[in-house]
Amino acid sequence: MSPGALFGHLSSQDMAEIIGAAKHSVCYAGPGIQAKPAQAMAEAAARLGAEMLTVCLDFDERAMRMGYGDIGAVKLLRDAGISVRSTPGLRTALVIADDVGFIFTPTALYLEPESTSGAALNAIRMSSAQIEEALARLSPAAKAIAVAQAKTSEEKRRIQALPLDVGSQEVSDVQFSKVATTLKEVPPVRFDLARQVRVFEPYLQYVELSLTGAAIQRHRLALPPSIQKLGGSKDLENRLRTTFELIEKGSKLSSKPLEDALNDIRKNFTPSLAKDHGRVVLKSAKPLLVERLAAFRAKLEEHQQAVAAELQTHLDESRKQIVDYYLPRVIQAPPDALLGQIFGEKPSEDSARRWLDFELNRVFPRAEALIQEMKLNERFKDVTFETLNRPDFLESVKAAFPSIDWDKAYDEFRAAGERGGKKGTG
Repeated sequence: MSPGALFGHLSSQDMAEIIGAAKHSVCYAGPGIQAKPAQAMAEAAARLGAEMLTVCLDFDERAMRMGYGDIGAVKLLRDAGISVRSTPGLRTALVIADDVGFIFTPTALYLEPESTSGAALNAIRMSSAQIEEALARLSPAAKAIAVAQAKTSEEKRRIQALPLDVGSQEVSDVQFSKVATTLKEVPPVRFDLARQVRVFEPYLQYVELSLTGAAIQRHRLALPPSIQKLGGSKDLENRLRTTFELIEKGSKLSSKPLEDALNDIRKNFTPSLAKDHGRVVLKSAKPLLVERLAAFRAKLEEHQQAVAAELQTHLDESRKQIVDYYLPRVIQAPPDALLGQIFGEKPSEDSARRWLDFELNRVFPRAEALIQEMKLNERFKDVTFETLNRPDFLESVKAAFPSIDWDKAYDEFRAAGERGGKKGTG
């Protein structure tokens, strides 16, 4: 930050240098603290005495998951004997070293990387009076330092009279252990990946569409062995082998027109990102997709009503075709399974029909058993860290949407992934 400038840029490295130059005392307050200024404070504690350093943080795992600070940095402070106080909800930040102080906007690394550019103005230089008042109102320890550094008795009395504005408590061993354990068991996401995800969140969303309970034409039943032994079929050869198609091909009860319509929607609005990536929809096109799906549901409801009204009739007709086909064969050459159930050696037409009905009752369903809930299932999911990590993700997106210039998003994607430190610290 330029000497004398009111507004300037303050990075973690800048703060470390300011702290490293302190000759009397250091005060740091903010939602969290990163490794570089924490290391500088640990070194200052060895040089000035740990009691001359004041630290107030929002010591909460949520603040660390946002990237405001690092649990390792807090451990570094505590190991150096520096008292770390917790101020829940603290989002304003300041750093004071002797008579130099700055109010600054801390960076949430989950949202953006810490800027190293001097053009990013994130800090305001504090006046001497503001430094004194900030110390006096921040914590009892900071107030004691401000009083000790006051040059006149009148100034000391004025500082002592200032009320504390910030409530805080020292971070206990139990509190530290609890937060550290939680972060170890459920580590924060890598901030670079989180930022990369947000680049594509406004553009894309994964979508899964499936139709269930409608394809009754695919239901087949296995004919009982006693009927299979009666001989083959030519009249029903397209439907009858050892299994029987309950609904003939081309029936208006078939779900094929619906499946074709849904496939058109998939093709037009949800292109595939290769076999392992699934399908995606442009968020800008999602309202149109929702409209098409609403129209599809209306067709599905009409189909369901038609099936409910006519399916049993179709099943009865299919059953009649089987009985009518096999009836002469049963009468002409009755199987032993029938002969063991009748008087005499020649079955009547009624007894042969009853026997066929009895055998078919074992395998033939009722309409109500076939009509399941016909439903269009849709599931939308945002892009994830795992999918972005795949080396062919961006190329798959470009291939799926060739009419869109993805260069800008790609540049932002790469910039969002740039990291200047260890994993998880941005």
